[in-house]
Amino acid sequence: MLSDLISRTKGISYHGCIAQIFFYIFFAVAECFLLSVMAIDRYVAICQPLHYHAIMNLEVCIRLAAAAWFSGGLYSLMHTVVTSQVIICRSHVINHFFCDVPQLLLMSCSDTSVNMITIFIGVVLVGIGNFAVILGSYACIISTILKIVSREDRKKTFGTCSSHLMVVSLYYGALISMYFRPLSSFSQPNIWMVSLIYTTGTPILNPMIYSLRNKEVKGALRRMLQK
Repeated sequence: MLSDLISRTKGISYHGCIAQIFFYIFFAVAECFLLSVMAIDRYVAICQPLHYHAIMNLEVCIRLAAAAWFSGGLYSLMHTVVTSQVIICRSHVINHFFCDVPQLLLMSCSDTSVNMITIFIGVVLVGIGNFAVILGSYACIISTILKIVSREDRKKTFGTCSSHLMVVSLYYGALISMYFRPLSSFSQPNIWMVSLIYTTGTPILNPMIYSLRNKEVKGALRRMLQK
């Protein structure tokens, strides 16, 4: 994608476009599952602290991570194969800075009902399904935190989840604003701005958010703000 952006022609081959779609969907879906796994990890740590090491042992963690990556690859492969069958007969100019499924569907003159069904499956199973797991985990976590007598302990316990909650809010907020819209809206000139936040902003901010619990990082930010 970087080579396409810095080239003078700003062009990409059809196979290169399909490859971009595969890896884009693969990492996006894997991220959804990994966020669910992290929510389950925090649920076990807070709601079942005495059994944490027995439940979340190394083997279980490896299996959960592998399942997340496998699910991302499987759904991405299915989506990519279906998208590759689309016949492009309209303008070959993509109103975006990378290849995405909605942009290709807008340029298609063939039947895209299978593509829309695949997108619907992804939204329901991957998006809403994982979000429901995260909400369920945090409902149990909040219920457990409210039972803690000490205010300081409640604050400390909730602090272990704050970074993950921020990442989930940022990721799903951008996901909803990007894809929970009519297909026709993807032809608007400003759609790439929303996509830029989703594809670039979230990965850049993630390391910073997860580092906020580090005392040295907090101190550096405090000194920077005081200047």
